[in-house]
Amino acid sequence: MKRIFLSFLLAGLLFTAQAQVKFPAASPAQTIKQDFGLGTLEWSYSRPSLKGRQLYTDLAPEGKLWRTGANSATTLTISDEIIIAGKTIGAGKYGLLTIPGRKSWTVILTRQTNVTSDPAVYKESEDVVRINVVPVASKNSVETFTIQLANITPTTGELQLAWGPVIVPVPLKTNIDGRIMASIDASIGSDKPAYFPAASYYLENNKDLDKAIAWFEKAAAAQPKAYWIHYQHAKALAKAGRKKEAKAAAEKSMQLAKANNNDDYVRNNQKLIATL
Repeated sequence: MKRIFLSFLLAGLLFTAQAQVKFPAASPAQTIKQDFGLGTLEWSYSRPSLKGRQLYTDLAPEGKLWRTGANSATTLTISDEIIIAGKTIGAGKYGLLTIPGRKSWTVILTRQTNVTSDPAVYKESEDVVRINVVPVASKNSVETFTIQLANITPTTGELQLAWGPVIVPVPLKTNIDGRIMASIDASIGSDKPAYFPAASYYLENNKDLDKAIAWFEKAAAAQPKAYWIHYQHAKALAKAGRKKEAKAAAEKSMQLAKANNNDDYVRNNQKLIATL
């Protein structure tokens, strides 16, 4: 009797151990959060791999609605409004669907966040935006499906869908200049003006260069050892064609950078001086 009981006990332990075996997912899930404009973008999806199969036939069939990933629905969460194909998309969570094609992909942002492998669930009436995107050739074949934000500037970027031999670049924009300019005006008029970030924004976005230079001067006066401020001041002076002053500001920045063992800024200033 004891032997029978022991056999059942061992079998039970073996079954429990087997039930707890965990394997890597065939299409691992990924969630990425990326700063963009004044907010963030976050996309969640599962990443299938080619494994010798072909795009458009074996996987993501051409002309058919695709969840843009595997397993669960692919979603894009926007914290601050963005612009796609000229349409402003408000903050919220959206489903990201596609209809793959060799010459053109249809990319869909929908209010639905539950469209997985059953295309019958999809309702075109829930579309927020629909855009046709021409795929471009990838330099190297991408084995595992990848969604990434690339070519980022303060106001633009590309949400790239990369798989196999192609990349599908979805252009994104933000309309934030007016809001930033208003915040700069408010800051400059306050008792604690943010001169350096205001001047930097003016410099990088081709605003009033004289104002930028004046604000860099005030920022440098408040932080005379801040080599990064002197460097930006030098760039603004160089852009204004004031080469002699730009060289003096760059040499000051380089001297301070050397004292702080910052080789990057030493090199940056050397390159700037070489152009003057």
